[in-house]
Amino acid sequence: MGRRYWNINLEEMMEAGVHFGHGTNKWNPRMAPYISAKRKGIHITNLTITARFLSEACDLVFDAASRGKKFLIVGTKKKAADLVASAAIRARCHYVNKKRLGGMLTNWYTTETRLQKFRDLRTEQKMGKFNRLPKGDAAMLKRNLSTLQAYLGGIKYMTGLPDIVIIVDQQEEYTVLRECSILGIPTICLIDTNCDPDLADISIPANDDAIASIRLILTKLVSAICEGRSSYIKNG
Repeated sequence: MGRRYWNINLEEMMEAGVHFGHGTNKWNPRMAPYISAKRKGIHITNLTITARFLSEACDLVFDAASRGKKFLIVGTKKKAADLVASAAIRARCHYVNKKRLGGMLTNWYTTETRLQKFRDLRTEQKMGKFNRLPKGDAAMLKRNLSTLQAYLGGIKYMTGLPDIVIIVDQQEEYTVLRECSILGIPTICLIDTNCDPDLADISIPANDDAIASIRLILTKLVSAICEGRSSYIKNG
């Protein structure tokens, strides 16, 4: 079940600009082993290494999905937000694509309380209870609901901590990476040339600024999750 199986090819990655890193002045020296060249003042990542780690990550999520494990995908920067939501929905994963509430995982009890409030409000709205309230109160509850929807919409069916967390941008999502390491939750992280490759369990060196690059990496991971899930259902 190696690279050929996940259909990871270097040409496709080059077309998506996966190899373009940051400017050479904005790099983390720990990324040196993953960088193959400098071009016009930017670092170029070694796509053979990227392919190997991506394929390893696909194996990991496939195995986990085939055992019924739960995934959370996190990516809150503008470029990644829509991609994260659509990838997660396709693979029935939980997701966070708006600014995270700090301590979302480490203070799971608080998160659960918020989720319960969110579910209650949604039920009340569906049952038409808002319509029976004074205008001002109804407007306030609607505002609350849309705020909760933005922050918690992607995790509304989450009943416990995830088994694996996939992170789109290490710099942006540093707090979630820290929470996962405190809780011992395995992480798969997209890392650009300005990141620290030692922070996640599997780091995939890739351009985390280009939409095409983020989409390609997420698509491969999500396909592996979907395949794993279907074998879980067959054998379940």
